This record gives sequence, structure tokens and C-alpha cells, in this order.
Amino acid sequence: MTCLGILLASALLPGAVAQAAPAPRVLLNQDFPDPDVLKIGSGYHAFATTGPSGRIPVAAAADADGPWRVAGDALAADPPWADPKGGYWAPDVTRRADGTFLMYYAAVSTRDRHRCIGTAVANSVAGPYQPTGDGPLICDPGDQGDIDPQTFQARDGTRYLLYKGERPGGGTSAIFVQKMTQDGTATDGPRTEILRADRPEENGVVEAPVITQRGGRFVLFYSADDFRNTTYQTRYATASALTGPYTKAGRPLLTTESIGRATEGPGGADVVGGRVFFHGWLNGQRAERGLFNLNLEFVKGVPQVS
Repeated sequence: MTCLGILLASALLPGAVAQAAPAPRVLLNQDFPDPDVLKIGSGYHAFATTGPSGRIPVAAAADADGPWRVAGDALAADPPWADPKGGYWAPDVTRRADGTFLMYYAAVSTRDRHRCIGTAVANSVAGPYQPTGDGPLICDPGDQGDIDPQTFQARDGTRYLLYKGERPGGGTSAIFVQKMTQDGTATDGPRTEILRADRPEENGVVEAPVITQRGGRFVLFYSADDFRNTTYQTRYATASALTGPYTKAGRPLLTTESIGRATEGPGGADVVGGRVFFHGWLNGQRAERGLFNLNLEFVKGVPQVS
């Protein structure tokens, strides 16, 4: 068997444990869950789920490894369709061709109490972002809620949005990809399901998708299990087309054990500039999730952390 064959076989082996990694770098030792990281010029910005710092906290750093500083609240106002008491979850920020910035976020709809995906725009990466529209962008009637938006822009410039759909009646969740208009503010055609929680270790949950493209292969990173559990983890799947079919790796990328229990429940990952950024529970408690990162490289097509 070739070296590549050995690597792929071990990655796809059912029940394989994650590669051992050094302790991750602690970037923010405070609540900053579901991080979305954006590199603009020589600096970095990160956005997080609602916390003590605001509706959508924003942090900044000159370098990926910090020091990071929470700069305040990126969302200027509550959108008219959302219940502010439900918070704003898992934001995603992308720069558009005209130089403006588009934010996706999930919030609780006052209409049916489900989480739906909305948009906001700003002229500066740090905001303030002004909510757009009288209603959510994505709120599929067949879902129990839609959350965890993440932008992917193909090499030909086509814009897509990945997100998690909750299934009614306690069914397993799924990840969808939706083609968008060029400005990112409207859908373009039907969505496609690309991943479903069908493995025992996923515990009925797949979420927090992010895709990178390596040559002709697409690598979909995602979180699995309940985020409140120690067994919450970051996994990945691969495909030769954006819409799949995706083959799940048997080996997770990050688990509580693989990072030496430096934090618990490593998930909500984003991949930027040779780093994987993720959150994890702080101090062995279930009160706050801090921001961490590790180096990420691809060895013969297989993602590895160091």
C-alpha cells in the first residue's frame, strides 16, 4: 500500500481515534463561542455567538496567534423579525466585491420560535452591522430551525451558503449547501443536503460546517454530538464536488482527549490561513467557551493539526 493509501485508510477506519496534538493556544480566556475568523489585510477579526460583550461580539488581533482583544458589539440593532432574548448565534462575515461586509447570523423568529438565518451589512469589517430585511433570509418550513451559516465562494466566484437544518420531532440534523446571488442577500435555486448525522459518535448532531478546497477535493469540517458534552468534537468529510457525495473520515480531527484535555468539547471550528480556530469549555465548567487555535496542515490530502 502507498503512503497515501495508508494515511487515507487510517483516516477512514471506523472508530479510529483522533491524532494526538499539542495543547492548543488559548486566544481568549473568556466566553467567545462559535468563532468565525476573517483575515483582512494583515489583521484578523473574529465574531462570536451572543455573550457578555454584546449581541455579536467582535475581537481583533494583528496576528492569528494574538494577542486578541474583544472590541465590542458588531451588531448595531435587533432585526424586526427576531426575539433579542433568544440571542444571535454562530455569525459568519464575508467581504463582498464592492468592499462592503455581509454578516449572516441565526436568531429566534418571533413567528414560530424557530431559529432562522438573517443578514446584516457594514462598510467596515468590525461594524457596526445594520440588519437588512423585514424577515429572515433562510427559515425552511421543513426544518425545526436553521443555524450555523458559513459562506463558501467557489473559484469561479459563485457564492454559496452552508448551514445546519434541525429536523422536526427530534430527528437527526443535516448540513445543507445553498447557492446564493452574487451579493449574498438572496437564494438562487433549491438547497442540497450534503451531510447527515448518521454515525453513532455524532449522537444525532452535525453542525458548524466550513469547507476548504484542496486541488480538486472539497474538505468539509463539521462539529458532531451535543455541544454541552465532553464528547463534542470536530470531524471532516471529503468530496470531489461541492454538493457531494461526501465521505466521512473515521478519524476525528479534534477531541477532548486528542488535545490532552486542555479544553473540553473542541468544536465550532473555522479554518483560516493555516490555522484551525475553535471554541472549548473553560476551566472544566459549562459556563463559558473560550477561543483556541492550532496549526492545520494537509499531509497527502489528510488534514492534521500541530
